[in-house]
Amino acid sequence: MLDKPRILVAGASGYLGSHIVKYLLNTDYELKALARSPDKLRALGLNEQQIINAQVTQPSSLMGCCQHIDVVISCIGITKQQDGLSYQEVDYQANLNLLNEAEQAGVKQFIYISAFNAPRYPQVRLLAAKERFAQRLLTSNQLQPCVIRPNGFFSDLQEFYHMADKGRVYLFGDGEMQLNPIHGVDLAKFCVEAMASTQQQIDIGGPQVLSVKQIAEQAFAAQGKQVNICYIPDTVRRVALWMIKHLPEKWVGPPEFFLTMMGDNAVAPATGKRYLADYFQALTQHKR
Repeated sequence: MLDKPRILVAGASGYLGSHIVKYLLNTDYELKALARSPDKLRALGLNEQQIINAQVTQPSSLMGCCQHIDVVISCIGITKQQDGLSYQEVDYQANLNLLNEAEQAGVKQFIYISAFNAPRYPQVRLLAAKERFAQRLLTSNQLQPCVIRPNGFFSDLQEFYHMADKGRVYLFGDGEMQLNPIHGVDLAKFCVEAMASTQQQIDIGGPQVLSVKQIAEQAFAAQGKQVNICYIPDTVRRVALWMIKHLPEKWVGPPEFFLTMMGDNAVAPATGKRYLADYFQALTQHKR
C-alpha cells in the first residue's frame, strides 16, 4: 500500500461515512467524498475540490469518480427506506456500480463496510443484499478487497434510551442476549487503519460486551430513572419474524433485521475505547 494513498469515501454524508470523513480531515491524506447531498459534506468541512456529487444508483453519474484514487471506502447502504429503493438496488447494485468504476480506474484497494454476521442470516433481506455485494467484491482480481463487518453502532441502540425516557423498556426473552456495540468514531479509525491490512474479511465490535438487559439498565441510569423492564416471551419475536418474511421489504426491512439480531448473541473481536454508558450520558447532557 502507498504511504499516503488518495482516498474516496462513498456514502460520506451518512452516519459512519461522516465519522470517517471527520477522522481523515485531521490527517494529511488526500481525500475526496462522494454523496448526493453536497451541503452535508460542506458542513463537515470539505471544500468544493473534495466533493463529488453523485447518485450511486445511476452508473452514469459515477463516471470518472475514481480517477486518481488509490483506496475506496464504501459506506453505501440504506438506513431508512424513504426513497422507494430496495436493499438490492442500493446495498448491492449501487456498490457494484462504484466497484465497476474503481476497477476500471485502477484503484488499488476497495474497503466495504457490511454488517456483523451477515453471511449467517441470508434470509434477512438487508443482510442478503450486503453479502451479495461482499462476495462479488471478494472475487475481484483487479484490486485488493476488504470487507469489514462491524457489530451494531451505539446510535442503533438509541431506541433503548428513548424507551427508558418514556419509563419502560421492552425486551424479548430473558434479556441476556449479548453484543458488543461500537461507537462510530472508533469504527471510523479502524476502517482507515484497515488500509494497511492484507486481511480480506474483518469482524469488529466495541470494547465492552453487554447483555440487552444491561443496555436497558444503562439507559435508565443515564437519565436518573428507576429501572422498569418488561420481558416479552421470545415466541412473540419468532412469530413476528415469520409474519414479516411474507410482507414487502419496504414495510418491514428494518424490523426484520432488528428482530433477527435479537435472537442470538453477537460478540465480535473488540476494538475502541468508547463505552455505551458514556454515550447515553452524552445524550442526557444534550437533552438538557
